[in-house]
Amino acid sequence: MTVTAYMVRHGQTYLNYYNRVQGWIDSPLTDKGIEDAKNAGKRLKDIPFAAAFSSDSGRAIDTERLILKQNPNNMNIVSYQYPELREQFHGYFEGSDLSQMWQFVGVQVQESTESEVLKNFGLERARDLIHRADLYNHAENNAMFWERLNFGFDKIRENTHDGDQILIVSHGMTIRSIVDRYAPDLDIGEATANGSVTKLIIDDDDISVEYFNNLGEV
Repeated sequence: MTVTAYMVRHGQTYLNYYNRVQGWIDSPLTDKGIEDAKNAGKRLKDIPFAAAFSSDSGRAIDTERLILKQNPNNMNIVSYQYPELREQFHGYFEGSDLSQMWQFVGVQVQESTESEVLKNFGLERARDLIHRADLYNHAENNAMFWERLNFGFDKIRENTHDGDQILIVSHGMTIRSIVDRYAPDLDIGEATANGSVTKLIIDDDDISVEYFNNLGEV
């Protein structure tokens, strides 16, 4: 079975705008975020989606709704919301200033910024560093994150058919982590843009990435 997925990062939220850590906590889309979603919908409006999937975070659900509203076949597209497609969980750091979190986390490896930690240690090790720095031991480590996300992809496989084209709305670090694992050459160190499209090919036991972080024609 092979399924083509157009994976979109949700539109900008207020916590994005305020540079706050936003994993499992949620905040509404800004006016720009609504436009991010509408623009993604316009670029994807001619895709005959068989189904749509999003995380169960409100910002992802709202983005999915705005995208599908642009699709002439939207009344026939079944939507699923899965907690397995959420952003990584930052535990104690949820809602904190993003720069301050990375200063706190980076002390373990003598770094002080997100870009330094990710460049020198990678996304997967960074998740373990966040987990270790969490005073309450709630943040997901890398193994926990991938166990959850892999289960989400299994649920997508169970609810699609060979040849389907689907929409997935998820989150910045989640999307970048997929690219980092399955197509590391495409991850050039830039954040996943709000409203950007990443194209995946999902088969029975693997995922390939055709492109990442596309804000143009799909």
